[in-house]
Amino acid sequence: MVREKYSDPGSKYSFGWSHGKEIMNGKPDTLKGSYYANLIVHQAMVSAEERLLFPEYYGKNIWPNRAEKGMENFEESFQNLSRFVFTVGCDLAAACQPFASSHLTDSTLSLAALIRNSQTTKGRLLHYFPPSPDSTALTEDEPIDSWCGFHLDHSLLTGLCPAMFLQRAENGQPDIVASPSPTSGLYIRTRGGELVKVSIPKDCLAFQTGEALEIATNGRLLATPHCVRVGESAPANEISRESFALFMQPNTDQYLSDGITFGQFSKKVFAKHYTL
Repeated sequence: MVREKYSDPGSKYSFGWSHGKEIMNGKPDTLKGSYYANLIVHQAMVSAEERLLFPEYYGKNIWPNRAEKGMENFEESFQNLSRFVFTVGCDLAAACQPFASSHLTDSTLSLAALIRNSQTTKGRLLHYFPPSPDSTALTEDEPIDSWCGFHLDHSLLTGLCPAMFLQRAENGQPDIVASPSPTSGLYIRTRGGELVKVSIPKDCLAFQTGEALEIATNGRLLATPHCVRVGESAPANEISRESFALFMQPNTDQYLSDGITFGQFSKKVFAKHYTL
């Protein structure tokens, strides 16, 4: 398969194409495909030992051959979008610093500096496959996390683009269409446990907190539990969902608390989601 030649098992599929490798709800997640790249720092300046220890962050970007149909501008578009979200994210982190500094375990840390100076920032392009006709996602018994299971990001902050829905036209090309259902999309749980559907306007970005920030603030700023729901729609619609997330996080040797670095914490997360 063409896509598989752009995958990287050595980085736990954290560079290039990934499908069916991540464990969600106790089983391989085949409902979405991902494409990963580090667009802020192309070649990390870390020791050889650190590079070998954390291939998930310090590997090399993998780009589709420009001769592949539809891939002519893939790399440039990925880079431009990542840099835009990163710039906004750094500004947001700076604006949040007065609040964050009162909660960070180490009050001398700068949230914006941790993100701006990081060599681990990761972009993830997401394709949610149309559900199969016999999928429980299209029945009354559909679980709320039918397209992506409930989870926490392990970043400090995650930048999110508004979702795009695509449907294949008669000529074989994808057309942008409306959401297949008012119940389809991203859901989060609030601190109070309330389930809320999040709709990001098409000209906006959204940002959510991750586990690294929760650890660095000793649980005072909680990570955001979230999932994605297919929603009620006709099987014949065959509508996919496209999204993009930028995970903004510190370097692997940065201590989140007295007892653990971001790299050590990340190893635990990867072991949970990439080992059956």
